[in-house]
Amino acid sequence: MVLDVYKASQRFPAAEKFGLASQMRRAAVSVPGNIAEGFKRRGLKDKAHFCNIAQGSLEELRYYVILSRDLQYVLPFESMTERAERVGRMLTGLIKSLGL
Repeated sequence: MVLDVYKASQRFPAAEKFGLASQMRRAAVSVPGNIAEGFKRRGLKDKAHFCNIAQGSLEELRYYVILSRDLQYVLPFESMTERAERVGRMLTGLIKSLGL
């Protein structure tokens, strides 16, 4: 998903380089980054906490994808939203597997 966001945001207008494109990339990178950080935590509550942060970043990214569509920037909207849904389901499964 991160690679898709980077590729899609490269096609945004130059004026968005430090705006929406940057925000989308930051949110996209935050999802796996928080999962990785939580993985190394010892307690289940800490692990779940970082998974919840990843969920928040994923929701933020979903909003940016919708905004990009509304602004008529070129991106594969359907495939990006489908991938975000799949990542969301995986995150939910991961949290449930922690038993919390």
